[in-house]
Amino acid sequence: MTQMNLMRLSDLSRDNMYDNSDVYNPSGNTAYGYNGEKIGTVRDALVDPQSGRIRYLILDVGGWFSSKEVVVPVGEARFDDNGVYFDNLTKDQVRDLEEYRYDQTYTDTQFQQTNERVLRAAHTDVDETAYRERAYRTPDRLQLLEERLVVNKERFKAGAVEIGKHVETRQEQVNVGLQREEVVIERHPVTDARPVEGAVLGASSETVRVDLEAERANVQKQAYVVEEVEIGKRTVTDTQTVTETVGREVLDVNKTGEVRLQDGDTMTDTDRNNGRR
Repeated sequence: MTQMNLMRLSDLSRDNMYDNSDVYNPSGNTAYGYNGEKIGTVRDALVDPQSGRIRYLILDVGGWFSSKEVVVPVGEARFDDNGVYFDNLTKDQVRDLEEYRYDQTYTDTQFQQTNERVLRAAHTDVDETAYRERAYRTPDRLQLLEERLVVNKERFKAGAVEIGKHVETRQEQVNVGLQREEVVIERHPVTDARPVEGAVLGASSETVRVDLEAERANVQKQAYVVEEVEIGKRTVTDTQTVTETVGREVLDVNKTGEVRLQDGDTMTDTDRNNGRR
């Protein structure tokens, strides 16, 4: 039988060799082993380039100061929302696996020869044929992903308002009542003239001085408070519509022959062409 060279799932997606938009990609999930112990991180997957089926998961099981990638058959994994679980493998078992190197070419059965001894240590009661059938079985549970808009808000300086004051001038007229003194001369004729003894006309000159007073306007200016201004801020909410394109993964089920589904429907060969789900 001709051996098929395996390819990384990320390489197939990058090179557009296979449409895996509806296939759950476990890359980035935390990997847990026996008793829920963390054993590493799923970095990628090795797939059959013809069918696109995942055959192995690539795990980074290195520590803080080193990095080591190994491959584990996909059938050993249990997929959960919180990560990928290898319930029967311990951290020591996984670290004893042969190191995977990106620059080397691997076939579908090459890892069986190098790593099966370590992996089967947890399955000593299962014969080789039964173990391989289970270990390389494509997982029944796939996660379909859907994009949703997540809108975060950030505050920024939208503007500034400076408040000050300046002087405006205008002409204003005020009517003011001012008093002043005037001389009042009253002359009274003498009907009963009396002689003045010794008086000589023009012999003496008498002058009477009368000081007159008057008021004048003394204009002064006084400042008054006519208005108070309070300065503060308030928060108002404006509604803004954000439009973005989102996608979701849709499950494609292709069957050959008559297949009885759980709901009682029958799927035939023609259903595969119709894209029935």
